[in-house]
Amino acid sequence: MKIVTFCDIDKGLLDSKNTVEVFGEGSTGDANLAIIDINSIFDFEENKADACADEFISIAIIDDESDYDAFKNFGIDAWIKRQDIDKINEIIDLAQQRL
Repeated sequence: MKIVTFCDIDKGLLDSKNTVEVFGEGSTGDANLAIIDINSIFDFEENKADACADEFISIAIIDDESDYDAFKNFGIDAWIKRQDIDKINEIIDLAQQRL
C-alpha cells in the first residue's frame, strides 16, 4: 500500500511492505492511505487531491477527545490514539481490506 503522511510520524513504525512518502517532500500523488494529525488537518484538506489516489483512506492520530471532535467534520475514515501508535499497522491492514 502506498502511504502519505501529512504529520511527523516515525516511519519505522510502518510495515516495510508499504511505500511511505511524506507530503511536501516529493509525494507522487497516488497514495492509497493518508495519515494526519490535528496539526496537519488543513494541509491535508488543501492538498489531498494532489497527494492521494481517487480512492483513499485517511487515518487520524488523536491526542485527546477534542481532536476527535475537530476531525469528525472532515470525513476521516479511522482514528488512532497517539499512545497506541505502535498498533497503526493493524489499522492499515484493515484499511487495505476496504480498498
